[in-house]
Amino acid sequence: MLTNEQEKLKKEILEIAGVTPMSRFDVKKAIRDRIDYLKNYVRKSGMKGIVLGISGGVDSTTAGSLSQIAMKELREEGYEAQFIAVRLPYKVQLDEEDAQEAVKFINADQIVDVNIGNGTDGIFNSVLSALYSSTMNEEKELATNDFVKGNVKARMRMIAQYAIAGKFGCLVLGTDHNAEFTAGFYTKHGDGACDLTVLNGLNKRQVRACAKELGAPEWLWSKVATADLEEDNPQVSDEIALGFKYDDMDDFLEGKEIEIEAEKRIIQQYKITIHKREMPVGFE
Repeated sequence: MLTNEQEKLKKEILEIAGVTPMSRFDVKKAIRDRIDYLKNYVRKSGMKGIVLGISGGVDSTTAGSLSQIAMKELREEGYEAQFIAVRLPYKVQLDEEDAQEAVKFINADQIVDVNIGNGTDGIFNSVLSALYSSTMNEEKELATNDFVKGNVKARMRMIAQYAIAGKFGCLVLGTDHNAEFTAGFYTKHGDGACDLTVLNGLNKRQVRACAKELGAPEWLWSKVATADLEEDNPQVSDEIALGFKYDDMDDFLEGKEIEIEAEKRIIQQYKITIHKREMPVGFE
């Protein structure tokens, strides 16, 4: 049984992030609406296209495919715009073959490969060096290094995307959907930073449904999701990291009943990540 606070948070989540149940979900309309949204936003902004990092996962593949279709249609309508797909590996990505197949499927106007290895190591090692020579060098801090460095990687990827977007007058697209939004499963000012999103309004299974409808190969749209930011736990799945299954989250967001422990875990995850979904807090 949920406490009063948990019931209140559950209601809040469903009001903010609840999604259309799959029984009423129109995948073709979801795709068409998002393509039109990207076209209209780029045209109204006066910008010249979209930049998006492609990881090899279903989220970036789906958002990338929508972007490519949208920019191609804009050009056919007389508005010059391009989609720039960016590969952003940290040194050697373990599932690089998947990432290359995703890029091939998307067939972007431009493909840029930026390895964030040197940049990430440079800033992170400088921070560690400064801490080691300060009074803040404590053993308990060292255990968090891998996790902290993972967030540096995510932020370095966004730095690269904004550098490219700035050079070519483009907008940076995010891949956040409602399951990740609810869980706060993204790096603040990293993959959570962008100019616009296109997968919002969908849960994870609906993103997969869109990818399938767009023609992505089955191995890609059914691929186990992983942020792959930690070197001590490479390719660890999102579900292991979160402590609950995407199916549970998706059912929860669709208003279905799920096991009470999974429901409590989702609500708690939402609660502890509220700060990620708010603008910077000012003095009052």
